[in-house]
Amino acid sequence: MALVSVRDYEQRAHEIIPRNALDYYRSGAGDELSLQLNRTGFDRLRIRPRMLQGGSVRDLSCTVFGERFSMPIGISPTAMQRMAHPEGEVANARAAASRKVAFTLSTISTSSIEEVANATPDAPKWFQLYIYRDRQLTEGLVRRAEMAGYRAIVLTVDAPLFGLRRADMRNKFSLPPHLTMANFVGKASSIRSQGGSGINEYIAEQLDPTLSWEDVKWLIGFTKLPVIVKGILTREDAIIAANLGVQGIFVSNHGARQLDSVPASIEALPEIVEAVGARVEIFLDGGITQGTDVFKALALGARMVFFGRPALWGLAVNGQAGVEHVLDVLRNELDLTMALAGCKTIADITKEYVVHESYYAKL
Repeated sequence: MALVSVRDYEQRAHEIIPRNALDYYRSGAGDELSLQLNRTGFDRLRIRPRMLQGGSVRDLSCTVFGERFSMPIGISPTAMQRMAHPEGEVANARAAASRKVAFTLSTISTSSIEEVANATPDAPKWFQLYIYRDRQLTEGLVRRAEMAGYRAIVLTVDAPLFGLRRADMRNKFSLPPHLTMANFVGKASSIRSQGGSGINEYIAEQLDPTLSWEDVKWLIGFTKLPVIVKGILTREDAIIAANLGVQGIFVSNHGARQLDSVPASIEALPEIVEAVGARVEIFLDGGITQGTDVFKALALGARMVFFGRPALWGLAVNGQAGVEHVLDVLRNELDLTMALAGCKTIADITKEYVVHESYYAKL
């Protein structure tokens, strides 16, 4: 069967990835209500297309932090990608580079900061940061990212602890023994179950559960790179972050893997755009599976939209080429959506193009 959608890649990947890794990648927190909301939140939005707008070619390019990207779609940080494919993060980053889109490397990657940088020397890359109990180690990660040419630091703020991930508990998740957390040596490089979920045990031991806004100030104070905070879901936190001087906000519920019953990212987006959209760049991830999803997020105020799982599905199915095709599928779907909705450029996609389904119930 030809693979023509993200859903096709997801189904094929589920047949390929070993159960321990697959459940880690695909599961959400608790009863997975928020995981479902990440999908249904998009389904409840309607596109209001405009006709006879003219133009046979669309311009999908966008500029963020002074850098030009081929389209407003990027790859979110996801951990331990060599569980999906032997080349892991390197193949994923190369795919992003080939399509001139942003790639974000996870702190807990199975390819190192330097390895990914050497594989994609001129490509725009961001580094996702967890703050460890050892602040010297944490600062060292940022310095390595700076030295290696990464263009921004994406600080995850919604994970002082990892959420209730029952699939990992049942599987007693461990990182396969031939893999390591490539950015670390010693104890911080290994994830082995001590009786429960190995990843939750690792996070509880290594990360700082007392994470606060003071840590955001600390990071902004010493890095020369733009700081983006990832995991914001309320206007209150968005305002605090903007007041501290962050340059970007990632509206994200961590793939619905942290606290269940939080809103879908797309549901939280409008209030954050309204609160600080004129002051900082707004990004979104969570639930993106097709070009219409990207269009809806852009219409509601996101500057760029990111996805994590679809890249893993492409990676598992066909390595770098699989991720490239997933990006091509989403680009083509977004281009077609723009053409049929009457938008020639990304800037044309405004809030008038999307309404909640309840809009039509009132008519």
